[in-house]
Amino acid sequence: MSSLLKEDLEKQLFKPKGHALFEFIEILCKAKKRFYLCASVTTSEEVHISLVKHYRIGLDEKYEITRTWYLKDLEVIDGKEADADNSFFDMQFDKTYRWEAYSCASKYAFTRSLIKLNKMYIKKEIRVVNFDETYVDTDAIWSSNNGDCLVMLRICFYASNLLCLSLCPMP
Repeated sequence: MSSLLKEDLEKQLFKPKGHALFEFIEILCKAKKRFYLCASVTTSEEVHISLVKHYRIGLDEKYEITRTWYLKDLEVIDGKEADADNSFFDMQFDKTYRWEAYSCASKYAFTRSLIKLNKMYIKKEIRVVNFDETYVDTDAIWSSNNGDCLVMLRICFYASNLLCLSLCPMP
C-alpha cells in the first residue's frame, strides 16, 4: 500500500516539479483529513520537507502541498521521549512544529531519512534529541532501507531475552 501511495504522490506532486520523493510518513491530526510529511530532493540537490494534504474529489485521489521547508533550515528534531513508544515529535525551523506520526516506527524512519539526506546533500549539524540513538544512527548495523523491520526484529530479540531470563530459576 505505501509503495502505491508513494508512486501516486510522486506522479501527481513531485515529478512534475522535478523532485524525487525520498521518504514520506502519514501525520495524524484532529480533523478527519489525511496529511503526509514528505522529504524530496530537487534536481539542483535541494532537500525539501513538505506537508501534503490528501483529499478526494469523486473517485480521484488528490494531493496538495500546503507548506514546504528546506532541510538546510532544520535545526532540531525532538523525539519527545527516547524511552517511550510514542509517535510525537517536533521539528524546529524558524519556529517549532509539533507532529504526531502514524506510528513510532514511521517517526524513526522519517528521522533516519532526514539524517541520511543531510549527510548526502547538506552536511550541516542537525540536533537530534530524545531519540534512541541506536535506531536513528544511519551507520548502525540495524539501520537500512528496511530499518522498521530491523527495529521490530531487535525489539523481539530483547523481548525473547527477557522472557528467557524470567523463566530461569533464581539461585
